[in-house]
Amino acid sequence: MDKLDLRGKTCPVPVIETKRLVDSKPVKEIEIIVDNSTASENVQRFLASNGFTVQCKEAGGEYHIHGTKGSSETRSAGQDRKVVVVVDGETMGRGNDELGAILMKAFLSTLKEIKPAPWRIIFLNAGVKLAAQNTPLVPMLKDLEGAGVEILCCGTCLDYFGLKEKIGAGRISNMFEIVSSMVEASIIIKP
Repeated sequence: MDKLDLRGKTCPVPVIETKRLVDSKPVKEIEIIVDNSTASENVQRFLASNGFTVQCKEAGGEYHIHGTKGSSETRSAGQDRKVVVVVDGETMGRGNDELGAILMKAFLSTLKEIKPAPWRIIFLNAGVKLAAQNTPLVPMLKDLEGAGVEILCCGTCLDYFGLKEKIGAGRISNMFEIVSSMVEASIIIKP
């Protein structure tokens, strides 16, 4: 079994180090130790997305993540075409912000009508404000989540705007997952 002790490392380092190990050789079983919940969640997601069955045990502020590689990987429907939407502001287009906000709302509400639905919607920079609690777009974003669309919110951006504890839709992500999503995408849409 391969082991990585990544205590004291902040995101995205634990995911990057895990990826380096998994990419460097065939890994059937792996144990990773981290000391914060964000790193734990990100490493678990990374392993799961790479065909590992994942278990995590938390004790005394340390997270012991155990991953076992399945004997075969299966592709789920829709993986052939991955549409990623990147929202980096509160408005759509340039010019009048009031009109831009109306356009952004219309754009996001239209996404649930598109087939296939987007794989992921990534909110970064001021775009994370749209996924904050009590914004009028949160019910729409929750509908998209219910339809299977992953909503990712940049953790650094949430911190910057003081919104990390006020996320209303989606989950906190990191730059490694954001960049990986863009690389893996068949199509990237930026409103």
